[in-house]
Amino acid sequence: MSVETARKREKPAWIQIVKRYQTPSIPKSVIQILNSFVPYFLIWYLMYRSLEVSYALTILLAFTAVGFLTRIFIIQHDCGHQSFFKSRVANDRLGAFAGVLTLTPYHHWRTMHARHHATSGDLDFRGFGDVDTLTVDEYLARDWKGRLQYRIFRSPIMMFVISPSILFLIAHRWHFGTKPAEKKARASVWKTNAAILGAVLGLGYFIGVKEVLMVQLPITIITSSIGVFLFYVQHQFEDTYWRWHREWDYKTAALEGASYFKLPKLLQWLTGNIGYHHVHHLSPLIPNYLLEQAHEENEIFHEVETLTLKSSLRTIFLHLWDEDANRLISFRELRKKRARAAA
Repeated sequence: MSVETARKREKPAWIQIVKRYQTPSIPKSVIQILNSFVPYFLIWYLMYRSLEVSYALTILLAFTAVGFLTRIFIIQHDCGHQSFFKSRVANDRLGAFAGVLTLTPYHHWRTMHARHHATSGDLDFRGFGDVDTLTVDEYLARDWKGRLQYRIFRSPIMMFVISPSILFLIAHRWHFGTKPAEKKARASVWKTNAAILGAVLGLGYFIGVKEVLMVQLPITIITSSIGVFLFYVQHQFEDTYWRWHREWDYKTAALEGASYFKLPKLLQWLTGNIGYHHVHHLSPLIPNYLLEQAHEENEIFHEVETLTLKSSLRTIFLHLWDEDANRLISFRELRKKRARAAA
């Protein structure tokens, strides 16, 4: 075997690095189940009992439930990557159960999310689990109606308040994006819908459907907004990575196109370490409880975009990919750029 052939067959160093963290720990996974699902159900019950006192108290408690439902979504997310348990059956069963609580059909979401990981940052394959993003040229090529539609979609109210609720309450009730051949993914939508309806009616039989909705809807609406924001800031920062497919590279897309969202410890715990998104995108097989360790122990993960709660707010006003500058810009920046070009 020639030296050149041997080099081609040799696995990149980063593959050897992430491999060390790809083995799930059954005790850690079980502990996460207990400290996520149990508190969530207890808080849900307290919210129901609080209806007798004040709905304001119910809403206040909802913010606590939101944190644990976010953790449940991360567990579902890990199950979808087959990283939470060694057993595929265990991952799929827990993921499907969690999907009923998060109103997310597990197998359908898993199919779409896998495409996101395979195409993240690829301009030729947008629309797979990412936030719709136009290039400057694509935006300018639209007529005024098309530009207005995009502006409305990218506005903070639509992006983080209205759209998340539409996504989880309505869009997830249909198998958008899947192919007819993806029968398992499509069937999971109807199975999840049936399970959600059964849960609402079954629990409603004992405590009232109205009461079930008064408790669950605030949790779902708030969680969906927070979840979309988390996903947004992990990819939609100024110096993120977008390239056309001919120039696209998986490793670069992971380390430059996914941020390290450095959160306070409590929020990091409640969000299941998903802020270490650069590590996760380089290797989705790493369980959420090993992401921090992988980040801390390897320099490859240190030279990445780091966002804090404060700096993450600036990403809300980035809307278009500027191919000339290789960065996201705002509509205001585009106006200034065009004014300078016309001067």
